[in-house]
Amino acid sequence: MKLVVTEEQRELRDALRRFFADLSPSGEVRRLMRTAAGYDPGMWTRMAEQLGLQGLAIPEEHGGAGFGMRELAVVFEEMGRAAVCSPFLAAITAAAALRAGDGGHDLLPGIADGSTIATLAVAEEDGRWDLGAVRTVFEDGVLRGTKSFVLDGHVAHVILVAAGDGDGVGLYAVAGDADGVVRELLPTLDQTRKLARVGFDGVPARRVGGAEAVERALDVAAVALAAEQLGGAQKTLDMTVEYAKVRRQFGRPIGSFQAVKHRCADMFVLVESARSAVLNAAAVADESPDELPAAAALAKAYCSDAFFHTAGEAIQLHGGIGFTWEHDAHLYFKRAQGSRQLFGAPGLHRERLAELAGLTGAAAAP
Repeated sequence: MKLVVTEEQRELRDALRRFFADLSPSGEVRRLMRTAAGYDPGMWTRMAEQLGLQGLAIPEEHGGAGFGMRELAVVFEEMGRAAVCSPFLAAITAAAALRAGDGGHDLLPGIADGSTIATLAVAEEDGRWDLGAVRTVFEDGVLRGTKSFVLDGHVAHVILVAAGDGDGVGLYAVAGDADGVVRELLPTLDQTRKLARVGFDGVPARRVGGAEAVERALDVAAVALAAEQLGGAQKTLDMTVEYAKVRRQFGRPIGSFQAVKHRCADMFVLVESARSAVLNAAAVADESPDELPAAAALAKAYCSDAFFHTAGEAIQLHGGIGFTWEHDAHLYFKRAQGSRQLFGAPGLHRERLAELAGLTGAAAAP
C-alpha cells in the first residue's frame, strides 16, 4: 500500500480549504452552533452540488463518484481543521452501513445528492458502542427502545437503527419523522456537533442489514473521525506556532524560549504520527478491508489522544487569551473532548486492538 497523498488529493484538499474558509469561518461556526439545526442547509447543498462530497465514496451505480476512504480522509481532515458544523459524518457513516448491508441501497442516491440526511443509531443510555450493549429490539414488525448520542438525529430524514432480533443484531431503516419516533437534542460539551436521543415506540421498520453492516460502518466512522481529529490537531498546532511567533515577553517572542519550542515540537510529533495512522487506516479500508478493524481501532485511539493533547497545549501556550470565549482555542478543545468519546473512547479501541492481535488470550493463558 502507498501511504502518500496524490496530486489529485492535494488539489481536493486545496479546493476544500478555500471552500470552508469562505463558507465556514470561525464566526459562522459560532453562529451555527447556537442554532437548533446545527448546520447551514445552503452550504450542505453546495457541498453536494459543487463538490459532490456526500457522494464521494458512494458507487457510481448509486449516484456517487466511486472514490474511497483515502479521498474521504482528505475531506474529513479539512472539515476538522475548520471545525465545520455539518451532518456529513452522520451521512457518511450511514452510507457505509447501507453499502455493507443487503438492503436499503435505494437510499444511497438521496444521500449522494444531499437530499437525504441519514444517520446511524447504535449507542444507548450507557454510551457503549459495542453490539453486545444493544437493548433496542425489533419484534412483531416494529422497533422499541431508545438510542442516545445519535449524530444529527434531530434532523435526519432516515435513521438506521441497530436492534436485537431473532438473528442477533440487525440494522433497520426508519423515517426520522415516522409516528412513534421521539427526538430530543442532548446538551453537549462540543456545541459544534449535535447529538440526539431518539426513542422508538412501536415504529415500523425495514431490515437493511445485519451485525456485519453495523460493525463495518463503525469502523469507517472511526477512520473518518480520526481524520477529522488529525485536521483539528493540525489547526491547533498551526495557531499555537503562529501565536508563539508574535506574542512577546521580556522583549522577545515566546517561541524563542526553549520550553515553548519543546512543547511545540512535541505537538508536531503527535500530529505527524496521527497523520501516519490515518493514512494507513484509509489505505487499509480501500485495499485490505479485512484488516480494517485493527487499523481503525489504532487510528481512533491514537488520534483521539493526539488531538486532545494538542488542543490542551494550545490553550496553555496561548496563556490567558486561550481560556476566553472570544478565542477559537476552546472550540477545538471541546471538540477534541467530544470526539474522544464518540464511537468509543481510546481505551475501548486499545482493548479491541489487543483482542484482534490475540494479546488478551495470550495473557490469560497459563
